[in-house]
Amino acid sequence: MQQTHSRWHEVRQLLIIGWPIIVAQVSQTGMGFVDTLMSGRYGSQDLAAVAIGSSLWLPIFLAFQGVLMAVTPLVAHQVGGDQLRGTRDTMLQGVTVAVVLGALAIVLLHNCRPILDWMSVEPALAEKTSAYLEAISWGFPAIMLYQVIRSFSEGFGKTRPIMKIAIIALLANIPLNYIFIYGKFGLPEMGGVGCGWASALVMWITFAVGFLYLRRSETFSACDLWRTAYLPTFGALKNFLKLGLPIGMALLIEVSMFAIIALLLADLGETIVSSHQVTLSFTGMVFMVPLSIAMALTIRIGQQLGAGNTQGARFSASTGVMITLCCSIFSSGCMMLFSKQVAAIYTQETEIILIAAELIAIAAIFQFSDAIQVSCAGALRGYKDTTLPLIIVFISYWMIGLPLGITLAKTDLITSAMGPHGFWIALVIALTIAAVLLGARLIWKSRVTLQR
Repeated sequence: MQQTHSRWHEVRQLLIIGWPIIVAQVSQTGMGFVDTLMSGRYGSQDLAAVAIGSSLWLPIFLAFQGVLMAVTPLVAHQVGGDQLRGTRDTMLQGVTVAVVLGALAIVLLHNCRPILDWMSVEPALAEKTSAYLEAISWGFPAIMLYQVIRSFSEGFGKTRPIMKIAIIALLANIPLNYIFIYGKFGLPEMGGVGCGWASALVMWITFAVGFLYLRRSETFSACDLWRTAYLPTFGALKNFLKLGLPIGMALLIEVSMFAIIALLLADLGETIVSSHQVTLSFTGMVFMVPLSIAMALTIRIGQQLGAGNTQGARFSASTGVMITLCCSIFSSGCMMLFSKQVAAIYTQETEIILIAAELIAIAAIFQFSDAIQVSCAGALRGYKDTTLPLIIVFISYWMIGLPLGITLAKTDLITSAMGPHGFWIALVIALTIAAVLLGARLIWKSRVTLQR
């Protein structure tokens, strides 16, 4: 009876931290949904440009975001150990890295045309995609700095303000998209490229609101954030990157596989690319629920370990995995039952709807594996264990998933070329392997930490 009470208490604690993250993540992903929806309504070529462009900038964004996510477990451990002044040093390390990453993103996104040419994207589509990427690149310095603010706040367990900022960003994105896509208030009509300019402006709005929150919140007054700034030492940055780089690389490996799939499908035509993008957009929104619980696990476990409560950290990990599995049962059932209705939200073209519905039905199968792997990865970040999870993700996705996907989708070695269906079947296999290995790692890590 006592254990049941404790379990429900832990569920409640995780949900208190996690539900605002869910809203924030869904709102952030909702911006991609809005871009896909509005560009698709404008024209199929604009939808394809946004789809291919997103497959290039999203991996960069998520990889860089992952590096900066190191702020969360570092701050969570410091908060759990009542070392609030030390959080300022972590914040400065994050800001320094964010400035470098923001500048690097601009350079990378302004030089993507050779990749598009290499992938044989038709010239008109490649031109529009390049313009979209250049536009959105100008928002990267702002969104990198905001990620530091977000991770810092989440390390304290303060997730509701981040939720509110994400909602503001989503609400701002809708009218700004309309203005830039259709050329209102004297602006030229830009189509899909307008989504890039709208997103860049939203990124700066997000950073501005986040900075005001950080400046005015009494939560961080004891951290003494605003005393004279200094550049972090090489040793401090090395320790920060030792934790953050594996997180960023793991996210890059996972997301880049989806991006590579989109690029490999580009030569099959706009209909196939658009169908894949519709599926990816929707499953990405669904994924935000287990991802948010995983982020809550990082915070909860980090704070408990900082306070020396190793038993509580292990209990939190098992509870979080159970929550994500329960969520996956619901999401999988809905995706199986309403795949056509979901696809019809994005587009009115019958062929795209039919193909996307088939892909969504396949994606429903891997909801369980996805829930396990992401929650275990989030828990391991709370343990500051990021290097071996990176290796596991690399093996599962790049050494097994992607080669198998190419074989099934583009060749006749195993069966007749399956097109996009082959890639999504390979994803099911890759995610299952990752779930098993990350689950085993979490069990081992929590046991070893408990015995110390």
